[in-house]
Amino acid sequence: MKVNECVAVVTGGASGLGEASVRKMVALGGKAAILDLDETRGASLVEELGEQVMFIKTDVTSEASVKEAMDLTVERFKGIHVAVNCAGVGTPMKVLSKKGTMPIEKFNQVIQINLIGTMNVVRLAAERMVENQANEDDEKGVIINTASVAAFDGQIGQAAYSASKAAVSGMTLPIAREFADYGIRIMTVAPGLFETPMLMGLPEKAKASLIHMMPFPKRLGYPEEFAHLAQHIIENSMLNGETIRLDASVRLSFR
Repeated sequence: MKVNECVAVVTGGASGLGEASVRKMVALGGKAAILDLDETRGASLVEELGEQVMFIKTDVTSEASVKEAMDLTVERFKGIHVAVNCAGVGTPMKVLSKKGTMPIEKFNQVIQINLIGTMNVVRLAAERMVENQANEDDEKGVIINTASVAAFDGQIGQAAYSASKAAVSGMTLPIAREFADYGIRIMTVAPGLFETPMLMGLPEKAKASLIHMMPFPKRLGYPEEFAHLAQHIIENSMLNGETIRLDASVRLSFR
């Protein structure tokens, strides 16, 4: 698909990987709806980026909220061709600690946002994509989900996070096989250690320790690098049903 002809919905689009994806879409001539809870940051981006962007306060775990976001996007931009799922949380917690067992509601919260929220957007975006006119490859839409390297080598304290991200990766192929009949592709990106609000809030000593883990390049990833991969996924029709590790070959230690 040609990015300059696409309308994208981007969850978590007000910061981090999502914001970088929104900026990439706009820079290439596309349009984007920012689906996020941060109204202040969302409004700021709309003011900066102009008419190619809109902000919709969205709770990805709510069917009604996501459906409204899809409706408003189609009403404004006349379609949805791309969905980029970047909304997520990484609440660290041990299953068993000196404080007792993990509160199951905390585990459920991570699953609800990272997994159920992703599926919520996938299904409701796809419902809109099937209405699009197919291109020369009979393609109508592209969905890009965000997993994590923690899906494959999660650390102590990441049981909930790793479970949610492994599930996002695991559902990619069966959805790709199902959506093939509709001309919709789906891919998942599993980022390593990136300069996102989730990591940048750590103490400098902790960040230095993470950078030390990186083989090459020896730095945290830039959100723009995630957005660049998202662009390539949109443009390369042979990419479908796969999870791509974007991690500079890092493998997380057990703690």
